Amino acid sequence: MDLGLAGKVAVVTGASVGIGLAVSEGFAAEGASVVMAARGADRLAAEAGRIAAERGVETLALACDVATAAGCAELVARTTERFGGADVLVNNAGSGSNETIQEAPDEKWQAYWDLHVMAAVRLARGFVPTMRARGGGVVLHNASICAVQPLSYEPIYNVTKAALMMFSKTLSTEVVGDGIRVNCINPGLVLTPDWVKTAKQLTADSGGDWQAHLDGVAREHAANGRFATPAEVADFMVFLCSERASYSVGSTYPVDGGMLRGV
Repeated sequence: MDLGLAGKVAVVTGASVGIGLAVSEGFAAEGASVVMAARGADRLAAEAGRIAAERGVETLALACDVATAAGCAELVARTTERFGGADVLVNNAGSGSNETIQEAPDEKWQAYWDLHVMAAVRLARGFVPTMRARGGGVVLHNASICAVQPLSYEPIYNVTKAALMMFSKTLSTEVVGDGIRVNCINPGLVLTPDWVKTAKQLTADSGGDWQAHLDGVAREHAANGRFATPAEVADFMVFLCSERASYSVGSTYPVDGGMLRGV
């Protein structure tokens, strides 16, 4: 299926690993140029170079922190300088949390707010004008199933991802008249390096069977009993950014293996 993405410019945040990397690979496979943004410069440059070599497309590796106003401004400026703007923006950068509401300081709340919400706000302000000038575009937000079905141990993550989902909806109504489609996805369990790292830490004192730990998490939470691969989620995300999803506007899609216990 031709997704109509060849020749487009896609910006992906959190692009050096996990879902963001898989999304970048998905766009490149469709013939799009990819601006890959993340904090880790060395890994980002290596992955961007690999994708360019394998797929024969142009990539731009930009090491920046989108949780800051300066990082967002740099990403917009460098993309505009190189490509004249973007056709697709995937706000993917994010991180899980672990705290209680009573004990978490203001600074932790603010850090996650900046990463999950203000990055999306600032990048929308930066890229929507260039999308408008190019005749339209797509913005896709990677929120979480926890935005609608929270896990008790990460209240800050739950709250900020719920805010991102609402921001996605409100942005969609503001820019749809400019030919810009905005949507959101709520992934469930996705086997990223962060999950593996956490599982290894949690099982270090009990024999180190981190795979068994993850299997237990999947049995408890996912109706299909397993984690998704980043590529499985990325395939859906790339489709939503394509012309094949042209009538999808202002929606949020669970991609969760049946984790959501509601309608």
